[in-house]
Amino acid sequence: MELSISSRLLNTSSAAAATALLKSKSRVHNRHTSIPLLPLKHPFSPLTLKQMSNNSQSTLSCSSLPQNNPSSPSTASGSGLGRIGEVKRVTKETNVWVKINLDGTGVANSSTSIPFLDHMLDQLASHGLFDVHVKATGDIHIDDHHTNEDVALALGTALLQSLGDRKGINRFGDFSAPLDEALIHVSLDLSGRPHLSYDLNIPTARVGTYDTQLVEHFFQSLVNTSGMTLHIRQLAGKNSHHIIEATFKAFARALRQATEYDPRRLGTIPSSKGVLSRS
Repeated sequence: MELSISSRLLNTSSAAAATALLKSKSRVHNRHTSIPLLPLKHPFSPLTLKQMSNNSQSTLSCSSLPQNNPSSPSTASGSGLGRIGEVKRVTKETNVWVKINLDGTGVANSSTSIPFLDHMLDQLASHGLFDVHVKATGDIHIDDHHTNEDVALALGTALLQSLGDRKGINRFGDFSAPLDEALIHVSLDLSGRPHLSYDLNIPTARVGTYDTQLVEHFFQSLVNTSGMTLHIRQLAGKNSHHIIEATFKAFARALRQATEYDPRRLGTIPSSKGVLSRS
């Protein structure tokens, strides 16, 4: 601390007063005030500290921005929009368009002309937090078989696209979903090897107009094009609607687990072989 004293004070009559003033200022200068430092609950980004003096100003900038994670959805997609697969499948029997975003928010927009299938696709989106868009027309004047199958084939292909090289993902998913008296267990592996093990005992032939045999055919078709190993087990249940809906919910949650990123893996492929691909 600087001390400025006018020369008019430095005379014989005021020397004692000036000396007393100097001692007083010196004591103020050497006095220290202890201020406790509190931890920051919310770090600033960037944090700027300004130190001011009489004739100069200095600025210290400390950036605490998050580092780019090679296993994050934004960098994995390259566009910041998520991992997206989009497929159009056209045959003499059906016309199907499917788009899925694995890093979505649960947006569901499905119109397949099969109301119960639309309802199940809504479960996939809602409980998997995927954005699922499906538009399909087909020969439902015959039955729902071809449309149900081709929607699943296109969805599996879109899933395969969106997964890419599968770097950094968990790969495995396992979930049990209850729905009232029904309890369904689903376990899956995004291994690149298609396999379905299916054990549901659905007591009625139809739910509404939907043929319950088409549930197994849906998952078999999806497995074939996505390269997924999928096990579905019924642990309890008597109501056909509950059994099927719990199956789609458990599948959605297991698929969500498998497609999400493992931060410890640091963007590497979850395989001792170093590759996961549809064989």
